Amino acid sequence: MKSAHLIRAHRGSHKTLWFGLLGTIVVIVGSILLAYAQTQKKEAEKMNPTKPLPSNAELQKQLTKDQYHVTRECGTETPFHNAYWDNHKAGIYVDLVTGEPLFSSLDKFDSGTGWPSFTKPISPENVVEKRDSSHGMERTEVRGKTSDSHLGHVFNDGPAPTGERYCVNSASLRFIPVEKLKEEGYGQYLSLFQSPQGQQQQAQRD
Repeated sequence: MKSAHLIRAHRGSHKTLWFGLLGTIVVIVGSILLAYAQTQKKEAEKMNPTKPLPSNAELQKQLTKDQYHVTRECGTETPFHNAYWDNHKAGIYVDLVTGEPLFSSLDKFDSGTGWPSFTKPISPENVVEKRDSSHGMERTEVRGKTSDSHLGHVFNDGPAPTGERYCVNSASLRFIPVEKLKEEGYGQYLSLFQSPQGQQQQAQRD
């Protein structure tokens, strides 16, 4: 009788162990799926072009004086005294208002002007070009498509391969370093920096 009790107890402990292990696996898998769902939701929110834009009154409260002046009043920040003109870190630059991806550090170059300069947008569909005849000059203005924020101007004196120079105000941008792309909902852009060409380009800029 005692041996029968021991066998049943032994089998019971095995069942308890397996149930515990199964429960642990379910919790781990659930956590992974939840984290993935949250990342996807965050990315969808960042990339949602139909998301209502804040009013100018709200933006005036949310943005700094310089950011509001540049984005909503077509202002120009002081060269060599702005956040990103000398930024050499790997990452992407997104629209300050909507979060839409605009430019990549892989396309950034030192133009000597004191403003962030890029050879091309990372997402051309998020950028709109308009004729600008202000201040007695003929220029091409660059604006955020969804935000309608003033970003800067594009000129045809840039380096190869495009020959263009997108001269952009730091105050219209938010920089997201490559190590935070996934966390911020821009994981799809990691491949740009992980490719051999991307790594080589970034190494040349460091």
